[in-house]
Amino acid sequence: MKPQGFVAAGVALACMLAAAACGSSSGSGGSGSGSSGSAKQITVWSEENDPSRIAITKEQAAKFTAETGIKVKIVGLDENQFQQLVTEDAAAGKLPDVIGALPLDSVQYLASNDLLNTAAAKAVIDNLGPSTFDQSAVRLTQYKGAQAAVPSDAWVQLLIYRKDLFSKAHLPAPTTYARIQAAAQKLNSPGMAGITMATDPADAFTEQTFEYFALANGCQMVNSGGQPTLTSKPCQDTFNWYTNLVRNDSVRGTQTVDTTRATYFAGKAAMVVWSSYLLGEMAGLVNEDLPTCPQCKSDHAFLAKNSGIVTAVQGPDGSAPAQFGEITSWTITKTAHAAAAEKFIEFMLSKGYTSWLGMSPEGKFPVRQGTMASPTQYADAWAHLDTGVDSRAPLSKFYSPSVLSILKVSPNSIHRWGLDVGQGALVGAASGQLVVPKAVAAAANGASTPSGAAQQAQQAVEQIKSSQ
Repeated sequence: MKPQGFVAAGVALACMLAAAACGSSSGSGGSGSGSSGSAKQITVWSEENDPSRIAITKEQAAKFTAETGIKVKIVGLDENQFQQLVTEDAAAGKLPDVIGALPLDSVQYLASNDLLNTAAAKAVIDNLGPSTFDQSAVRLTQYKGAQAAVPSDAWVQLLIYRKDLFSKAHLPAPTTYARIQAAAQKLNSPGMAGITMATDPADAFTEQTFEYFALANGCQMVNSGGQPTLTSKPCQDTFNWYTNLVRNDSVRGTQTVDTTRATYFAGKAAMVVWSSYLLGEMAGLVNEDLPTCPQCKSDHAFLAKNSGIVTAVQGPDGSAPAQFGEITSWTITKTAHAAAAEKFIEFMLSKGYTSWLGMSPEGKFPVRQGTMASPTQYADAWAHLDTGVDSRAPLSKFYSPSVLSILKVSPNSIHRWGLDVGQGALVGAASGQLVVPKAVAAAANGASTPSGAAQQAQQAVEQIKSSQ
């Protein structure tokens, strides 16, 4: 997930669109027609812009062309250039027909600027069968009640733990605040941290980690009315619990996305919070990120075999276990050849779906489980897809059927700050300014108390709200 302050960018975009409202052009982007009729060619942007992934997308596009006669121009899109390109091309009337692999904040950005054909997105879901999609993914890709995007796949945040150490210490799986804290305290020792969690003030990964636990405890950044709520009891409790863990049972110093992985891979932490992208690396399939624990020298997959996985966690103030994750989606722009765009997305979520998921199965859990006729077709295929970079093997070689079953359904329990209460724009702006990472870091390094950190974050979000 990439943090983006899309509210401020949206104001500039709205001004540019107003200036360009008198005309449109097909240009080098999309059709610019808004047509629902036939089209001979469509343009598709994709944030899956790695050359190998672009090649896979083009291969599927060629199959789509052979089947329909509609040519597809695939353009790789750098996520860091997304807003700039959208702003420029929207103002010039040159948006593509389809944009794929978009995270939730980017979907919100496009929808809030009225750049999407929400009726076309809904039509795709209706044609494929609403019941074949995870309902959480469908809900999170809506904007003000309209279907802004068609959800494609997801990654989820995980609490990964050394099940061999837990078993030896007679500890239950760390599925609750109390169990996590008890295990961290018991397993913390010289040379072994009880847990390693992010505290970097300059990294969105810190917010992702904190939000994972905040959601579990019923803590929201804002309520449905757009009022910041980071000083509420659930949020205060989350700041206190998180701070105590990182001060007492984690690794000293600022912890980042890289150091947390390195610590766990070195066998020097009993628990780590990371995204599901860790699963392939933990199995020893990526040479530049091989596990380095003593046992890993003779068996690169040692950690994969001896790690347990928790998806949703529950805190004492939470009403039910909650899961943090990212949904990536397909969107149809307002100027697209809608009928052709719909056909393409339907193809990519059916005949081309398994190949798309196969780009990186550990980070692409299917949010469309199957078809109406075969409800688990894609979920079943996903478990046997090869993953890795330097070596490739299916996840089922390293992880048990029970673990894979949990992972397959985990996207259906994803929640996100702001999106659950219709306040994605405000939360996106706060994320872009790293409000929560800065507060977490202040509490972790002793510059602030947990309650002071909550107040710091609250005031920052209030200032952002007042400037909108």
